[in-house]
Amino acid sequence: MTVSVTLPALGESVTEGTVTRWLKQVGDRVEADEPLLEVSTDKVDTEIPSPAAGVLLEILVAEDETVEVGAGLGVIGAAPVPASAAESAPTPPAPAPAPAPAPAPAPAPVPTPAPAPAPAPAEPFVPPAASAPPASPAPAPAPAPVPVQPAPTAPAAPADEASSLRGRTVAMTRIRRAIGNNLKKALLEQAQLTSTVEADVTRLMRLRSRAKDGFLAREGLKLSPMPFFVKAAAQALKAHPVVNARINEDEGTITYFDTENIGIAVDTEAGLMTPVVKAAGDLTVAGLARAVHDLADRARGGHLTPDDVSGATFTISNTGSRGALFDTVIVPPNQAAILGVGATVRRPGVVRVGDEEVIGVRDLVHLSLSYDHRLVDGADAARYLTAVKALLEAAAFEDDLYPDAAA
Repeated sequence: MTVSVTLPALGESVTEGTVTRWLKQVGDRVEADEPLLEVSTDKVDTEIPSPAAGVLLEILVAEDETVEVGAGLGVIGAAPVPASAAESAPTPPAPAPAPAPAPAPAPAPVPTPAPAPAPAPAEPFVPPAASAPPASPAPAPAPAPVPVQPAPTAPAAPADEASSLRGRTVAMTRIRRAIGNNLKKALLEQAQLTSTVEADVTRLMRLRSRAKDGFLAREGLKLSPMPFFVKAAAQALKAHPVVNARINEDEGTITYFDTENIGIAVDTEAGLMTPVVKAAGDLTVAGLARAVHDLADRARGGHLTPDDVSGATFTISNTGSRGALFDTVIVPPNQAAILGVGATVRRPGVVRVGDEEVIGVRDLVHLSLSYDHRLVDGADAARYLTAVKALLEAAAFEDDLYPDAAA
């Protein structure tokens, strides 16, 4: 009995995959659910497990070949029955052990030479009598000048090392091609534009500073600002579902989602990955911190599953983590909007103290919302951004940082 290995469905809108590497060869033994081969799609690279235990009898799709979902990849079956072995010839008797050789005679003792006589003691040295009066003592040397220490200078900024890509022409990776094709398709099919607001997150940064040590001790994770931005974005989506939507062009309808599945753009060595925090609107800041850390860690390690990158209804891109002030991010396909979070910088800002307005040092960040104008009007985008800004500036997240408040 044989079992076919087929390409399974690997996520929403994924219709094909490319075999990148077979982990087993024909004739190799494989256990059920043991990784059998690696497949790359336009969203993720993943391993395909063996559907049954047995031997890999046949490989139907070679490496670097692309096939549709459901196509056969290989065949698993029982190992072929080996031919009966010929009867073994009778074992010849073991040869009698050879007699042990006679021990060699001990060597004759070598006489020890007599010790050499000790050298005669040297004659003591007697200096000759002085025939001239002693010379006058030499003048004391002048003190050496004290070296002048140069004034300390600031260390020079380290220069970036030259990239190994300089002067080379390389083939585009599958992930690079997929990213480019998806984003080009999104720009061609959507009416995209971007709105931006500036939020004063001074209170939020102070809350994070107070909570980060206890959070690290309790959770084993550093408390970055990202979970707070995800929390505010998800909470505002509940009040503004027009931004959490998808247009169904074939049916001429719009779907407004009742859950907030937020994709998190992650920069990896292989390229941009966007794993999804499912039901982000139901998680606390602590729960979001754990989810974002887990997904980002697995994205950088190449361990995402198809389910990890499927089902996003909204996306957040934290370009500020690399120092960018703001960005005109591109809305992914099948979504209405994406939020870009810029770098948090300290600048002078106007602060109201009672009835007075004063200048103070504030933590400020740009929030950029790119959206599909077919679904979202400029006023809708502004209302959503204003809601996110208000939540971040209020920074009422204290209860979310306690483990008993986690969903």
